[in-house]
Amino acid sequence: MVLVSSLFSCIPQKEIVLLQDHSSDKNYSNPYSEMKSITDQYILQPNDYLFINVSTPDEKISEFFNQRRSNNMGGGQQNQNFFYYQIDDSMNIDFPYVGNINLKGCNVVNGKERVKDALKPFLKEYNLTFKLATNTFTALGEFRSQGVHNMTKEQITIFEAVALAGGVTPYGKQKKLQLLRQLPDGPVTYTVDLTDKNIVNSEYYFIYPNDMLYVRPMRAKQFGIGESFSLGIITGLLALYITLDSLIK
Repeated sequence: MVLVSSLFSCIPQKEIVLLQDHSSDKNYSNPYSEMKSITDQYILQPNDYLFINVSTPDEKISEFFNQRRSNNMGGGQQNQNFFYYQIDDSMNIDFPYVGNINLKGCNVVNGKERVKDALKPFLKEYNLTFKLATNTFTALGEFRSQGVHNMTKEQITIFEAVALAGGVTPYGKQKKLQLLRQLPDGPVTYTVDLTDKNIVNSEYYFIYPNDMLYVRPMRAKQFGIGESFSLGIITGLLALYITLDSLIK
């Protein structure tokens, strides 16, 4: 019984309970740097789609700058009658009449200013709408709902992302969630501990479009132990074996 219990003991609470206070743990030090800002941290990337609309008092001029187009933005869905612009590999968008506008190194706020600067020679009074149209993240590994998920707003917390992905299974390593983020200099991978409450004030508390979350399985999953496994099953079978053995003898 002791041997069985040691091999198939339950998963410790410290491995699955979120937002714990680890300050009293031996040799613990806060691994996260403090969050500096929340909004406008995402830097635009190639293949991003932007929703851009120019509105002027003259309807004909507005129509001239807003050429309706149909783009496939993933998932096999055609988005018609909207003003979507795809960023190419050189970080340019081809804007009607204006030509190429380079958005290298821009977030959404800077990108809007770049488009405004490009329109200055042509328009005096106008209203510009500039938004990121492709707000998705990817969840892989021990999530109940793996795949690409739409973000409910421009920026969501890492716990909102986990919830959108159906939550982590009981056998996911929540202490070692891998966050893959595309930066201007290339992709970077961070390790995030979902059980540590200090993540709330850290730079990893919010995720951004195109982020990928990956949760590795625990060894219990590798040994083929499913979610329905219970120590009671093992002890029940052992008791049945002892009973039958005694009756046979």
